[in-house]
Order: sequence, then C-alpha cells, then structure tokens
Amino acid sequence: MRWRSKQLPALLLGSALVASVLGLGTVATAADPGSPDPVGQHTGHTAAVSTQASGDDPDGDGYIPAVPPVTGVTPSTHTPPTRYHKEFQANCAVTHTAPDDPIVYPGQPGKSHDHTFMGNTSTDAGSTTASLYGGDTTCLAPADASAYWMPSLYKGDKKILPVGPQTIYYKAGVTDYTSVRPFPKGLRFVVGNPMQSAEEFRGHKGFVEGWECGDSFFNVDIPASCPERPDVQLNLRMQAPSCWDGKYLDTPDHKSHMAYPVVKPGTNDNMCPASHPVAVPMIEFKMAWPVNGDMSDVRLASGRGYSFHYDFFNAWEERTLKALVDGCIVGGFQCDARGYDLYHPERDAVLNADYRLP
Repeated sequence: MRWRSKQLPALLLGSALVASVLGLGTVATAADPGSPDPVGQHTGHTAAVSTQASGDDPDGDGYIPAVPPVTGVTPSTHTPPTRYHKEFQANCAVTHTAPDDPIVYPGQPGKSHDHTFMGNTSTDAGSTTASLYGGDTTCLAPADASAYWMPSLYKGDKKILPVGPQTIYYKAGVTDYTSVRPFPKGLRFVVGNPMQSAEEFRGHKGFVEGWECGDSFFNVDIPASCPERPDVQLNLRMQAPSCWDGKYLDTPDHKSHMAYPVVKPGTNDNMCPASHPVAVPMIEFKMAWPVNGDMSDVRLASGRGYSFHYDFFNAWEERTLKALVDGCIVGGFQCDARGYDLYHPERDAVLNADYRLP
C-alpha cells in the first residue's frame, strides 16, 4: 500500500518536484523540530525527472515504498557525550564509465550524460536492488556492493578518471550519533542538481569546500589553473542528506524522501526534522582527479563545475553495514574501511584483514 496517493494533481506534483531538487545552505537550518525541513526557495533550475517501470518500480510512478516502512520514530533530541569523530570509510575505486543512470533514467541506457561509476562493477541503466546486491565490487569491503556515481570529468576531449580507491565517508550528520541506523536495503538518492546555478551550488547544504587544488579552496567552479606539481590534484567534497522519511526508498525527484538535519532551537545541536525522523549515515564524497596545470578546458559531462552532483544506491550486505555503523558511528570512533580507529588501538577492528566480518 502506498503512503501517498499517486493521484496528486499535476500542478501540485510538479510544484513539489521543483521545490525538492534544490539545496539551501551550508549548515543545518534553524526550524521548529515539529515542522518539515524547509526546501525549495530557489526557482528556475530543476533536475531531470524521469519515471519508467523497472524491476524496483513496476508501475513506473517513481515511488518505491520501504517494506516494511519505519514507523514510530521521533527525531532524537538527546545530546550524547562529545566525540569528535563518528565515522568509517568506504574506499571504492572507479569501475567504468557510461551514459547511464539507473536512478534518474532506469532501464534507459544511453539517456544520461556520462557518469563515472565506483563500487559495484555491474552498475548500468538496468540496475536494481536485486542485480546489485551481492555483486562484485571495487570497494575494499566485499560486502559493499553499493553503486556510487558522479558526472565524468574531461580535460578537453580526454576523460580524466580518479586513480585508486576514493574516499566515501559514512558519518553522523546529527548530534545524537547514537541514534544513527543503517541504510535500508535498496535506498537510493541523488545529491545536488546538474541544472543548479553557481549560487545554488555554493548555497547547497551539502557544499563543504567546493573545488580545491593546491592552496585554492572554496571554488564554486573548477579553477582555471592549478599548481603543476606531482602532489597536486583537483579535489571536491560534498555531503548527502542524512535524514530519511522511513517510507520510501525512492521518490520521483530522487530527493524528497531524504532531508538534511535542522538545528534544534536554542542550541547548536543538529537533529532530523519531524518529516524525516530516521537518522541514517551521512555520506560524504571526497574525490580526487589527477589533473593540474592549465585547467581552462576542464569540465564535467554535466557542464560547468557547479553542476556537480552524485548518486548513491545502497546494496550493502546488512550485517556488515550494521556492524560498521554500530561500531564506528554509534560507537563514536574514527574508523578506516576495516572499522579500525588508529587513535584507539586497544579496540579491535570491526572487520578482519580481508575486510570481512570475522
């Protein structure tokens, strides 16, 4: 049974989709904990919305319900003991590139701009939860068969691919890190918007430091030049929303089932809004491309640097993901991809030397 009627008036649905694709700010926004997360105060730029029947969405309406849904959850207002780090890493290398997007254009190969894929080696336009789950992966943890992707980067006509495992953080986005629970199997979402303006990219809640190279930081667009040294690469970090509505694994705009935390009034604490009460890990892409020197012809497949966005499709083996979330995020540790905290050597790693559960 759907949580929301599929017969929404066309105008209402269109307005909702436009409103939900745009970011607002770099920090959580102060709001009444009982009110929805404020979204959609920019206009004129929307991401593509394409729904089509697929293995995960047989009727093609864009809504994929969580079965069972998560109910009875209220946003946590608890303030646990301070821990500076509450995270672990998924280190995943590039697998391939293709003009596919199984979230935005499911079952429609070649319809997207070119994407660079990491993690699951089989990701293509036809990928579903079933096809990804248990698949081969370039992530250090074999249990992480999730698909991660972003627009491909070019210098002139040459495609530039990140080299080696890229850092994808799983962090606590809320103050009560003990309330974070694993992603549900099959959850997927898009972070950012390929149609966003430079101002919207800079104002996006997931914006961290923009494009970086050498000593140049907080660039909204790709810098025109970077120091031409072996140690210099083009870098970018961007954070995903970490509050889930508990109802849908996907929605037509691929965003409205997720929300960024808000600030608990009268405090500096971040908490989930009542509309999206389930705290899940905050994913942060930390990407590095081996390019420097003259950057005037460097671009993304989606356009200018401020068109950067990325996609996540969860296909973790459930026990392993839970062990890492509980051991590192809920536990308040700074873990690597094995779930090991260098600063707490007395504590065993969550995974063994083969990056598997013992």
